[in-house]
Amino acid sequence: MGDTLTGIIGSFLAQGYSALEAIKAGVFLHGMAGDIASETLGTSLIPSDVIEAIPNALKSIKNQI
Repeated sequence: MGDTLTGIIGSFLAQGYSALEAIKAGVFLHGMAGDIASETLGTSLIPSDVIEAIPNALKSIKNQI
């Protein structure tokens, strides 16, 4: 899961976010994607499960704004 989180944070850095903003957003998005994945797959997740849930997490965040 650490590589997944690092990739998410790296993607925010590549988009121009400051390091602190990228870390905060990355941790939040990673956690939300994990929560979404666990709703359908249970508690035994692998990194690809979290990665596949990222689009749904982004949609959820967008709908809350």
